[in-house]
Amino acid sequence: MRPRVGRFIYVVGGFERASGRATAAVERYDIRRNRWRRVRSMPLALDHATAATYRGRLYVHGGYTAGLSEPTGALLEYNPEPNRWRRLRSAPTPRAAHALAVIGHRLYAAGGANDSGSLRSLEVYDFRRRRWLGGPGFPGPARNHTTGVASGGRFYVLAGRDAGNFTVAERYEPRRRRWERLPDMRTPRGGIASARLRDGRIVVFGGEHLGPGGTTIGEVEVFDPRRRRWTRLPDMRRPRHGLGGVSFGNRVYAIEGGVEPGFSFSTAIEALDIR
Repeated sequence: MRPRVGRFIYVVGGFERASGRATAAVERYDIRRNRWRRVRSMPLALDHATAATYRGRLYVHGGYTAGLSEPTGALLEYNPEPNRWRRLRSAPTPRAAHALAVIGHRLYAAGGANDSGSLRSLEVYDFRRRRWLGGPGFPGPARNHTTGVASGGRFYVLAGRDAGNFTVAERYEPRRRRWERLPDMRTPRGGIASARLRDGRIVVFGGEHLGPGGTTIGEVEVFDPRRRRWTRLPDMRRPRHGLGGVSFGNRVYAIEGGVEPGFSFSTAIEALDIR
């Protein structure tokens, strides 16, 4: 997970290369100074968790606690000023490799997987009431290793996989409590990242094709909500899956991930300026 707070990008949890276990480590990248710093670790080691920001704080939700097993509904809050973590109320449904985004005063979590398999369900955390609420699951295929982003007051759940990769794109409108199917993406992909540009367009990149001869995905595409159209952008220089994505204005960052399908590691950071 690689969300942004101000000029800082956070890299949270994941796997340790040496042990292969989930980690609680957290690092912070200063965009302006081009510098990394280690900050306080999470109270829980997690992989395949997701993260979002709200009012200058970082929120980490779900994930696996034991390397692709033991999913959790944990919700953690990080306050950068005192460099401190605290646990909030856990979600009713444990999930990992899911979509997450903040709209207004609420955190939206959808899809992913747990011991029952891939999920369609939606759960919403109200920051002001400090409670979880239920919502309608998305109508498309149950899937994990998807990506989520908020734009224009809507929650987008894009691509992902179950037995194979999907191109499906859906968005949820909280005011109407209704899901809408969008034009399919150009590239089937799972294990991906996304970021919203300043003008509301959504960029999706990375991923992997599993199975014999599987590859990582370098294709990048952008969705224009006004035109309801996907457009191809320049490919990533180093295709990766399990990576993070954030934006700063109209610059998109593709951070770390794996260069080969499965258990793989990369420290690469790429940026793409989009007009």
